[in-house]
Amino acid sequence: MSKFEHCLAHVLRSEGGYVDNPQDPGGTTNFGITRKTLARWRKVSPWWKLPKSEVKNLKLPEVKTIYLTLFWDRCRASIMPSGLDYALFDFAVNSGPSRAIKNLQAVLGVSRDAIIGPQTFNAIQRQQTAGKIRDLIIKLNNRRLGFLRRLSNFKTFGRGWKNRVANVQRVALAAAAPPLNKTPKTRKVKMNILSGYKTYIVAIAMLIAGIGQMLGIDLPGFSGQASGQLVFEALAVLFLRKGLKNEITNT
Repeated sequence: MSKFEHCLAHVLRSEGGYVDNPQDPGGTTNFGITRKTLARWRKVSPWWKLPKSEVKNLKLPEVKTIYLTLFWDRCRASIMPSGLDYALFDFAVNSGPSRAIKNLQAVLGVSRDAIIGPQTFNAIQRQQTAGKIRDLIIKLNNRRLGFLRRLSNFKTFGRGWKNRVANVQRVALAAAAPPLNKTPKTRKVKMNILSGYKTYIVAIAMLIAGIGQMLGIDLPGFSGQASGQLVFEALAVLFLRKGLKNEITNT
C-alpha cells in the first residue's frame, strides 16, 4: 500500500458515505467530496448545475483520483515525513488545501503563500533532522482545532470535528514515532571462586607442571610436554577465561 492509499483509507473512514445536511457548510457530500468540488472537477459551471444525484452515485475510483489530484498532490504530501503527510492531507480535505498549507507554514515560521516550495520543504527537513516532526504534527492539529472552534457552526459539529482531529493526531503520531533504540541490555554475570573453577584448576596445574619441569621435577600426567609449552598454555587458558568473562558481562 502506497503512502497515499494508506492515508486515504483513514480519511475515508472519517468522511463516510452520502450526506445531505442543510446545516453542513459543505452541502451535499459523498466520500467527503462535496458537490462544489465534484462540479469543479468535472468542469461544470456554475456548480449548482451538477445534479445531487451525481454526488450520490459517485464511485470510488473517481473519488481516489480527485483526492490524489486536488488534495494529496496539491499539498505535496508524498514528500512529507510519515505522520505529517496524513495530518496535512486530512486537514486539506476537511478545510481546504490552501488553509492547511498556510497553517503548516505558520507553525514553521515561513512565508504563508499556500505553496509547498523549497522554503517550506527545507523548514520541514530541519524539523525532521531535529527530531521534531511529532511536535510539528501536534502544533498543526492545535491550529486546525483553533480554526474549527471559530466557525459559527462549531456548536453543531464541534464534537465530531474534535474527535476527528484527535484521531488524526493519534494515527499521525504513531506513524511518526521514532524507531525503538534496541541497544543490547547489559547482563551482569556473577563470577566468583566457584564459577569456572575447573578451568582455573587445569590452568594452575599446567603452570605448576611447567615450572616444576624447569626445576627438574616431572609431574605425572604432564610428561612428554615441554616446560615452556605448559607455561604458555596455562597463561593462555587464564587470559581466555578472563576474556570470556568480559564477553558474558557485556551481552
